[in-house]
Amino acid sequence: MKYELMIARRLKLSEGQERTSSPSLTVAVIGMVLAIVIMILAITIVTGFKQEISDKIYNIDSHIKVGSSGYSLDADYNCVDERDIIPLLQGMPVNDSVANMSLIAEKPAIFKTADDFKGVIYKGCGPGYDWQYLADCLTEGRLPDINEDGNPWEVIISRLMASQLQLHVGDRIYTYFIDDKIKVRRMTVVGIFSTDFEEYDGAFAIGNLKAVQNVNGWNCHTGNYVGINIKHTNQIEDGAYSIFSTLYANRTDNHGRPLYNVTETHGNNVAYFSWLGLLDMNVVIIIILMAIVSAFTLISALLMIVLERINMIGLLKTLGACNSSIRRIFIYLTQKLIFKALVIGNAVSLGLALLQQHFHIVKLDAESYYIPYVPVEIDWLTIILLNIAIIIVSYLTLIIPSLVISSIKPSRSINFE
Repeated sequence: MKYELMIARRLKLSEGQERTSSPSLTVAVIGMVLAIVIMILAITIVTGFKQEISDKIYNIDSHIKVGSSGYSLDADYNCVDERDIIPLLQGMPVNDSVANMSLIAEKPAIFKTADDFKGVIYKGCGPGYDWQYLADCLTEGRLPDINEDGNPWEVIISRLMASQLQLHVGDRIYTYFIDDKIKVRRMTVVGIFSTDFEEYDGAFAIGNLKAVQNVNGWNCHTGNYVGINIKHTNQIEDGAYSIFSTLYANRTDNHGRPLYNVTETHGNNVAYFSWLGLLDMNVVIIIILMAIVSAFTLISALLMIVLERINMIGLLKTLGACNSSIRRIFIYLTQKLIFKALVIGNAVSLGLALLQQHFHIVKLDAESYYIPYVPVEIDWLTIILLNIAIIIVSYLTLIIPSLVISSIKPSRSINFE
């Protein structure tokens, strides 16, 4: 064992006969602990927030949409036949990564009550649509019946919409579908949901695909687009490209232009994903600020340790120890502070994160943040890498201030009190 490490292990971060901790060293440890707690909590909260919002978007909107390449207000021009699309997709290699496919139709409508009205987008979903997320978001009632012999005029609306129109489960409501002429249908509210995503809750009412097909005069295979969900969200862009390539190779008009338009959720919701991407910059800024605070704290701690043991430094120099060896002793000694702060900081931050993750103690305004509580996601690899980075940066921070030891003269330091 090197004698520098041996001396550092025998030294105590204390002073006096009672070995009480120096106030300056206590402050240094507390400062580092707070910096570590803030950094870890910032990472876990931002990661959790991004994960929760991304999951909402992935569940609310189809991952990939295959619709008509034409753009027109004419409903018959903006429709697709699932028989031309789904058989092609089922034969693709990407089909193994597809969770579900369903024909979907959307149509502007107006809900009219005796006292109020509201413009909505009626979303009609066909067989194969994944209702699990909406089932989890239901606050009252049930999902609409989309079976072959089910009532096509059942609809679920958001809690926000129900509050605005004073509607309850079981109420019947006049629905005016907007087309070249207004078509009126009477629908029954069978369920109320809340996704805490105001832009979606305030705009969409969900029901049976047959309702839109009936209003538009379409057959049972026609809708606005085929919605496709991918099993793993990191494969959405690759899946969309593969689907587009297949459809382009098989479905083009006389001029070689594609008959179908393929879009994916990142492009359809670019504003939200760009906003989530900006959150990473906030984390980087917090980590840099906390790293600077920790660096100054460590420098102050090292200088305090050196001043408290200036007699020992003079004695070691008198015995022939070189400056670099003495510096290593004090760096090893200061590292005790670092590891102590790391242990306490990790224990406190991860303990708080686990409590919030399981019990949702800290609440949020869902209307502003889309989530009713502070989300937490612990990425253990990121936490480990952060701790390694803290150790490396702390060691590098100690090198320059430790050079002050070379300026201490043995003749003066031995008599220093």
